[in-house]
Amino acid sequence: MRGPLGAVIGRYPSSDGTTQMGGIIRRNRKCRDIVFLIIFIAFWVAMIVNSSFGFNQGNPLRLTYGLDYKGNVCGSKNAEPNLHQLELKYWMNPNQVYESGLKDSQFKLANARSICLLDCPIPSEDSLNWVCDYPDGDIHLSMDDWIDRNYDYYEYLTPDMRNTSLQLQGPCYPVIFPSVNVFWSCQFIARASNMSLRHWQQMGGVNINENIIIDKTIHKSINSRSSVLKRYVADVGKSWPVLIVCGGMLPLFFSVIWLLMIRHFVRGMSWITVIIFNILIIAVTMFYYLKAGWIGNDAITPINGEHDPYYHVYGRELNHMRAAAILMTIVMVVSILSSIAVVRRILMATSVAAKVIGEVQALIIFPIIPYTILAVFYMFWLSAALHLFSSGQVLRNDCKSKCCAYDLGLKRVTCDQCCGYSIHYTHHIAAAILFHLFGCYWATKFLIACSATVIAGSVASYYWARGEISPEIPFLPVLSSMKRLMRYSLGSVALGSLVVSFVDSIRFLLDSIRQKLKVANIVPESCIGKVVYHCSRSFRQCIEWIIKSVNRNAYIIIAITGKSFCKASAMATELIIGNILQIGKVNVIGDVILFLGKLCVSLFSALFAFLMLDTHKYQSAHNKISSPLLPVLVCWALGYVVATLFFAVVEMSIDTIILSYCQDSEEHQGAAQYAPPLLMETLNDQNDMQRLTQ
Repeated sequence: MRGPLGAVIGRYPSSDGTTQMGGIIRRNRKCRDIVFLIIFIAFWVAMIVNSSFGFNQGNPLRLTYGLDYKGNVCGSKNAEPNLHQLELKYWMNPNQVYESGLKDSQFKLANARSICLLDCPIPSEDSLNWVCDYPDGDIHLSMDDWIDRNYDYYEYLTPDMRNTSLQLQGPCYPVIFPSVNVFWSCQFIARASNMSLRHWQQMGGVNINENIIIDKTIHKSINSRSSVLKRYVADVGKSWPVLIVCGGMLPLFFSVIWLLMIRHFVRGMSWITVIIFNILIIAVTMFYYLKAGWIGNDAITPINGEHDPYYHVYGRELNHMRAAAILMTIVMVVSILSSIAVVRRILMATSVAAKVIGEVQALIIFPIIPYTILAVFYMFWLSAALHLFSSGQVLRNDCKSKCCAYDLGLKRVTCDQCCGYSIHYTHHIAAAILFHLFGCYWATKFLIACSATVIAGSVASYYWARGEISPEIPFLPVLSSMKRLMRYSLGSVALGSLVVSFVDSIRFLLDSIRQKLKVANIVPESCIGKVVYHCSRSFRQCIEWIIKSVNRNAYIIIAITGKSFCKASAMATELIIGNILQIGKVNVIGDVILFLGKLCVSLFSALFAFLMLDTHKYQSAHNKISSPLLPVLVCWALGYVVATLFFAVVEMSIDTIILSYCQDSEEHQGAAQYAPPLLMETLNDQNDMQRLTQ
């Protein structure tokens, strides 16, 4: 029944039909699944084209800073005039801000006259301060002089200009309300300065509406969903040094340390891993509580720089951080209880892998190769992602409201250019972003699969040589396995990684639909409908686990036999079903300790990311991040990916050794002939065998 597999593992037929003993890996290989390799190459061409669109059209500054009334991005060097370091958006006309907050008003805040400043202006205590438009026309001031004068050149205005300014038509506007820097926008405080208001009234200025609406209007705009999403993406771009250190270097260091420890302290690693995991998950949860403001006084704040301590502004980011803290609490409790329950049953699988790693020591070094490739890919992908997310078009709004402002260039009041500018996104950009996200996931799975296949080939060479140096074993089995992968099996790996990526994408879409139905309370009323509704999630998770399990074992068969992905999956499934007791127990138990190890590395990354983001650099000035939530999650995910690359050494060693041992036993009537002595010392122990089968 398993003749085809037995013919290529342990022994294989020669060209004359006789059976040769001691064969290691089938020689007569050929390229498999070439169509999917072509698809993968075409996919990468599409990724490059898609990223080129983002680099040409995008501007990451749009994710952080707003637009002035001319459509310029605040802080841009290429704007007219030069707005370098002028990063704060300020709405000049308080009555326009007030009007945009009224119900049934056609005037929108996006059309209110706004300019970019270095600091938010504050009212004077003994006179009236002014904020004037960018110097132009008869106002012969440079931008530097304009800034040095606190944006005020009222004394240079002609009588006509002063009259229009008193009518709130510019070019100068009074500073009546104090403001504070909230996410690079000057948030009005609905508390007018009595002295400034009195001077304004004495000069004959028009009535300025005083109402809390002027506060809520800007706050609502700053905390819109699109604005919050842009800030989250911008946070990732600003914290790139944190991503390099905590998402790249630290996971590399801790992964290597973990592999060395499991090699030399295998019997104590189960307890060490569980203890470290519990400490780390508690520490990370406490940081969430700290940033949520439930512990201490270090809660995240949307305000940049110094401000009135009695003035509090809350943003969506704080609510998201508190929701994350609650979720982490649940995860922490479940994880601690689960890890304690399984700690006594995770020793056997790691002891098997540790012996193999000790013999094929090049396996510890090999993951550095896919790690380097993945690091270069992530840097390119992240830069392209930032440009894609900011690749909308800056277009003038189509507004029907009527407003007038003085144009210094035309030397008169004009009402033709009242509408402001906004960034408009099309469905094509949304599709490009989704394609980019899927590309990242597929490329990650592909590189992890390549790494796993190389490791499986190396371990298989060790097993079928009885764990000894043999003339048939290359001097460097890892390099030999890499050569076989590159020459014959890239198409099969591309297909396997595509299957997993596609299944995970479908799962994400189904989860999104399920959550929307749950929020909308659209649940079947019949008993059968409820059963189907609640069982669908469990069924989907089972299908996903089966596909991933078969996928991983298929890579082992591909590494050994050179079969196509579909044939290798069928062989792996048949072998797993026939030896479910031996394979299932070791796989499940081994996966538990490896999963905890990956979480330890990723939690270390998250913890250090919190510490780095808690410094002054990321809490002030233009590098301030709106929330550490997304950068920490990205570091967490990167740490998990890096740990997966390195822990695949142990993971694939366990799977390859057990699959080879089971096949070897079946070919020789229950007595494995090719199992190396170090493996037999472990598996021949009656207590260990009993632990495997009970």
